Amino acid sequence: MASIEVKGGKQLKGEITPQGAKNEALQILCAVLLTEEPVIIHNIPNIRDVNKLIELLEDLGVRVTALKEGSYRFEAKNVDLDYLVSDTFLKKGAALRGSVMILGPLLGRFGKSRIPRPGGDKIGRRRLDTHFWGLAELGAVFNYDAERDIYDIEAKNLTGKYILLDEASVTGTANIIMGAVLAKGTTTIYNAACEPYIQQLCKMLNRMGAKISGIASNLLTIEGVKELGGTEHTMLPDMIEIGSFIGLAAMTGSEITIKNAGLEHLGIIPKIFSRLGIQMEFRNDDIFIPAQTHYEIDTFIDGSILTVADAPWPGFTPDLLSIVLVTAIQARGTVLIHQKMFESRLFFVDKLIDMGAKIILCDPHRANVIGLDKQIMLKGIRMSSPDIRAGVSLLIAALSANGTSIIDNAEQIDRGYQFIDQRLNALGAEIRRL
Repeated sequence: MASIEVKGGKQLKGEITPQGAKNEALQILCAVLLTEEPVIIHNIPNIRDVNKLIELLEDLGVRVTALKEGSYRFEAKNVDLDYLVSDTFLKKGAALRGSVMILGPLLGRFGKSRIPRPGGDKIGRRRLDTHFWGLAELGAVFNYDAERDIYDIEAKNLTGKYILLDEASVTGTANIIMGAVLAKGTTTIYNAACEPYIQQLCKMLNRMGAKISGIASNLLTIEGVKELGGTEHTMLPDMIEIGSFIGLAAMTGSEITIKNAGLEHLGIIPKIFSRLGIQMEFRNDDIFIPAQTHYEIDTFIDGSILTVADAPWPGFTPDLLSIVLVTAIQARGTVLIHQKMFESRLFFVDKLIDMGAKIILCDPHRANVIGLDKQIMLKGIRMSSPDIRAGVSLLIAALSANGTSIIDNAEQIDRGYQFIDQRLNALGAEIRRL
């Protein structure tokens, strides 16, 4: 188990560039399985979950060539489906949530696939029903081995169909899209996720020869084609990292410029942080956050307490609720955080309370944060990171606190944030790996 030591109470200053989007990478990388022609992808983040997925693709027979930092060439000409029955695949696939994203591409191109129950963050139930049900609607047949926790899937003839999703699942939508692009006939997906990650996937597939319309809406129409070709794709900046840096700047009273933030793809994210009272200036494609001594939480028009809740895009992404919660600790005012999607994601607040935060955990989904207005500073403690987003939230709290903190299980942070200690140390932080 990895640990990091954080000396808090330091103001940071400088420029930082966000990594490529982790949540986009997990589906874009699997899309290379849809063609035997070369696919070049740029701005791939160097993080644990992405690197493990690339390793899994290599094991499947995909030829991977590093071109430069963050850029790779993929050629899935000789895919080895026998690898799917190996114990090595079952072990690697079970340790990686992103392994579920190979389903759609393999079913679309080869008519069969197999996955173990995938792992990932322990943030509550993360059902796979949308993936399986949507692909089953296209003609896939699922067999579940309960003893070994393995799903065997066959799809001799995927056929387009009207599909109304019961939830706007991002990864579920992506899997169905990747299965449908090579299916016979026309597929219509209603209540589809329309996050920038899905938009990027659809645009990339269209460049490969797919016929997808309705991009950026929740109604997608996909006309199946016989085969796809190669393409070149550049991933978006990671919006979750950008939100994390905004919260970090406010909590530590730091002057930070986030370079090349991809402002047009951030949706409501800047507005939510501005409602916490955080000042921001948008300079071309950069976000400048000045050093602020105080920031005050907004209220609703009638004066009632602000509620920040997650919702499907273009609503607020659930991955940033942990960041909003920790940022509110040193604001002036009160905010209710409502995490609707995952029932275990707010349980990390006990560590923030131990640091001195005023938080009332109302139930597994709601937490009330009473801001300290920097009249009382958090104190450094030893704590453990339960998941990626909670881990970086604890890191932000530690950087703002008086004294030294130690964060155990820090590899959770590494799963989603590229060289985070080195990049923040370049701004003046003191983070050391133990």
